[in-house]
Amino acid sequence: MPMATVRVWTGAETKVLRRAMRLSVRDFAQQLDVAVRTVARWEARGADITLAPDSQGLLDTAFARVPDDVKQRFASELAALGAVEPTAEQEVATPPAVAGTVQLPVLVDGRPVLVPLATHVSADGFGGFLAGFADVQSGHVALAEPNAMSPLDRRALLKVGFGAALWTALNPDEVQHVVAALENPRRNLDVTVVEYFGRQLDECMADDGTRGPASTLPAVLGLLVAVDRAAHDVGPDVRRELLSVAARIAEFAGWLYRDVHDPLRAGYWRDRATEWAQEAGDTAMQGYVLLKKAQAAYDERDALRMLTLSQAVRNGPWQLPIRVQAEAAQQEARGYAMLGHQQTEVERNLDEAHQLLAAAVDDGEQLGAHYNATLLRMQTAICHTEAGQPRQAAELYRQWLQDEDFSPRDYGYFSSLMASALALAGEPDEAARVGLTAWPLAVETDSGRTKAELQKVLATLKPWQGRSSVRALREAIGV
Repeated sequence: MPMATVRVWTGAETKVLRRAMRLSVRDFAQQLDVAVRTVARWEARGADITLAPDSQGLLDTAFARVPDDVKQRFASELAALGAVEPTAEQEVATPPAVAGTVQLPVLVDGRPVLVPLATHVSADGFGGFLAGFADVQSGHVALAEPNAMSPLDRRALLKVGFGAALWTALNPDEVQHVVAALENPRRNLDVTVVEYFGRQLDECMADDGTRGPASTLPAVLGLLVAVDRAAHDVGPDVRRELLSVAARIAEFAGWLYRDVHDPLRAGYWRDRATEWAQEAGDTAMQGYVLLKKAQAAYDERDALRMLTLSQAVRNGPWQLPIRVQAEAAQQEARGYAMLGHQQTEVERNLDEAHQLLAAAVDDGEQLGAHYNATLLRMQTAICHTEAGQPRQAAELYRQWLQDEDFSPRDYGYFSSLMASALALAGEPDEAARVGLTAWPLAVETDSGRTKAELQKVLATLKPWQGRSSVRALREAIGV
C-alpha cells in the first residue's frame, strides 16, 4: 500500500485529499465541519497558504479515517504534483488498460502521447502500423514507456493509416490531394486541404457520442500528426489557417481525454488548443477553450475554479457565439450553486442562459453549435443538485431526459447524474435502477467520466447498501 506523510497541510495538499476522496467542496467542508468558503479559500491559495493548527488537526483526522484506496489515490496525485517523492514503500502501478483497447504511441509537435485505441480500429487500418513499434502478446499491445518512444515514420503512417482509416469524410481524389499535400506541404497544401481537415474533424465529432473515445481518438490524433507535419513547411498565411483548425482538433482531443477520465492529457490538449488559437489570432476559440476548462473543473468538483473560469469566459476580450455565452452563464450559475451562494444569484444566471439561448439562431457558427434547450435543461438539473435541491433536479431529469434526444454516451452520462440526484433525494431503488441503465452505456462507449460519476452514486447509496437494488448496481459495476 502506498505510504504518504503530510508534515504540514497547505491548500494544495487539502485539495488533493478532497479529490482523492471524490467529494465536492461542499461535502468535504461538511465532513471537516468548516464553511464551504473556507475550503474554497484554501484551494484557491494552494501552496501559498498553510492551514492553522486547528485545521491541521482536522485534516490529519480526516486523512487517518479514509480507506486504503483513497490513501493510494492521494499518494499518487501528490507524487504526480511533485509535492512528495515516492518512497521505497510506495507501490508504483500502471493504470489497467481498458478492456478491448491497446495503447498507440504518437508523437505530436515533438511530444509523445499514448492513445487508447479500440482493437476493432486497429484491425481497420492502424493494426499493421502498430506492429512496427509494439510487441503483440496474447492480443494485447505492450505499453511502451514514453521516454523510450521513437518518432513515427510519417511516410509509413500516411501509407498504412491515413489513407484507409483516417480520411473517411473524403472521396478518393480528395484523399490523394491530402497525401500529396502532406508529402510536399509547401508546394501542394492550400486552403482546400485545410478545409478537408475541418470536414474530417466534423465527422469525428458527429460519431463521438456513439463510437466512444477509444474509437475516435486515433483518428483525431492522426489529424493532429498531419497538421503538425504540414504546419512546419508552409507560408505564414496557410500556417495560421492550419493552426486555427488544429486548435479545434486539439480542443476535441482534450474533450475525448476528459471522457476517458484522463484529466492530465485532457488538460495538455486544451493548453495546446489555446496556444494554437493564439498564434492563429482566433480569439473566440481562446474563450471557448476556457469554457471547456470550466466544464472539466466540474469533474473534479472544483467549484471555485469553475466559477472564475466561467466568469473569465464571459468577461474576456472576445466576441463569442451566443450559444457559447449561454453555456458560460449556466456554468457560472453552477459555480455559485456549488459554493453555496444565494439561490437568487443562481437563478439569475440560469435565467440569463435561457434568454441567451432563446435568442440564438442557426447561423453556421461551429463553436457551441451543439448547445440546445434540452442540454441546458440537463445542466439546470445539475445546478439544482449542487444547490441542495435534488428532488427538483430529479423531476427535471424525469421530464426531459429521453434517450432519443442524446447520443448513447451522453444519455448514459446524464443518467448517472440523475441517479446521483435520486440517491441524494432519498430514492435508493430508483437511483440504482437508473444507474443500471447508465452503466452498460458507459462500458459500451468507453466513458470513464460516466463510470466515475457512478462510483460517486455508489458512495451516496452506502446507507442503503443492504437493499437488493443497490447490491445489483454494485455487482454490475464490479466493486
